[in-house]
Amino acid sequence: MKRNRPVTPSRRHMTYPDFSALSENNPLKSRVISLPSHAGRNNRGRITVRHQGGGNKRRYRIVDFKQNKTGIPGRVEALEYDPYRTAFIMRVSYKDGDRRYHLAPDGIKVGDQILSAENAALTPGNRVPLKSAPVGYSVFNVELNPGKGGQVVRSAGSAAVVLAQEDGYTHLKMPSGEVRKVLWDNFASVGKVSNEDNKLVNIGKAGRSRHRGVRPTVRGTVMNPVDHPYGGGEGRQPRGTRHPKTLWGKVVGGRKTRNKRKWSNALIVSRRVRRKKK
Repeated sequence: MKRNRPVTPSRRHMTYPDFSALSENNPLKSRVISLPSHAGRNNRGRITVRHQGGGNKRRYRIVDFKQNKTGIPGRVEALEYDPYRTAFIMRVSYKDGDRRYHLAPDGIKVGDQILSAENAALTPGNRVPLKSAPVGYSVFNVELNPGKGGQVVRSAGSAAVVLAQEDGYTHLKMPSGEVRKVLWDNFASVGKVSNEDNKLVNIGKAGRSRHRGVRPTVRGTVMNPVDHPYGGGEGRQPRGTRHPKTLWGKVVGGRKTRNKRKWSNALIVSRRVRRKKK
């Protein structure tokens, strides 16, 4: 983690990841697009996701989550920052001349070789079928459906641990603590995602959140009764309801919302451990 000199109150506690290992180059033009900003609004102009809007302009890097160039070795050309995700990304140049962005694993360096194949070495960055990963190994960017590309375990510092191999399924312990069965023919990358220090970042000041496109949040208890179930009253009032509720009156904080008939329930060996409130 990096810290600044406390020349202002906001700088005193502000921290940010160490970007010294990243390459000093511009992003690959063929893999960069501009996404329109909707500020949390749908096609009718109504706000469907609150607290979004503003922020610095940014360009989206097209990351290849499939890594389906099987058997073709690639070399890491550069490690780069991606404003749309918490993890770092790596620019890979393949032997056939193609260049793509991939999620960067922890510990990889410029010049390292990577390979996507069934018999690839179990080194960070290589992509193998889950049945090729021994028990105890960490994997990330895991496929849930064959050929669809990695869908889970993609955020900074995350990794899933291989617990068992049986009956065509690999048992993975997810970062949440949930143990889930995944088809062992699905591919996953070896190692864990880069930028593990991201969880230790201290924003430091409100303006830094605004730069990220996060708008302020207003507490329900200071609203009017028409605007929130907690609103109204002369002075500060208790909640007044048995269970905590959202702005729309939906019960939160403990009620299970997962469909009991969801098809993938049979693939969950054990649920995640619920964290105890301090």
